[in-house]
Amino acid sequence: MKTRQRGVALVELAIVISILLAITFAITEFGRAIYTYNTLTKAARDAARYLSTQAAGSTAAYATATNLAVYGKPTVSGTPTPLAPGLAANMVSICDASNTSCTSNIAQGTNPAINTVTVAISGYPFVPALDLLAFTRFYSGGTGSITAITFGSISVTMRQAYE
Repeated sequence: MKTRQRGVALVELAIVISILLAITFAITEFGRAIYTYNTLTKAARDAARYLSTQAAGSTAAYATATNLAVYGKPTVSGTPTPLAPGLAANMVSICDASNTSCTSNIAQGTNPAINTVTVAISGYPFVPALDLLAFTRFYSGGTGSITAITFGSISVTMRQAYE
């Protein structure tokens, strides 16, 4: 009877270790996603804070704010590295009192009128380091894959103090 049980513990260990590794990697990827989201939120906040001190409609201020949102610094040269992999300037949108299509940012309040500026980062694709769905598919026999998770719009609105 004892000879029939040889190697069973090793097989059980292999199954349990692979499941525990998948859980560990999933927790790690979740942490990376939260860290990236937080980085994008801080970048949008920095850009909005900068624009809140600038005149509405200033193209130079828009360029600086976009650099702050994408690269984390007001001026860039050469080939800069974005704050998050895959983040690009075309994902950043700016609305202030000079932009008539952004009606929510024009003259809020009645007396005195308050102008606001909004910086939004939209369409950022978070790419996991490991495709955990493919890993679990190996065990369950199912289908599916995660190549990227697109974050929702990250937007920050601040009062534009510049007159």
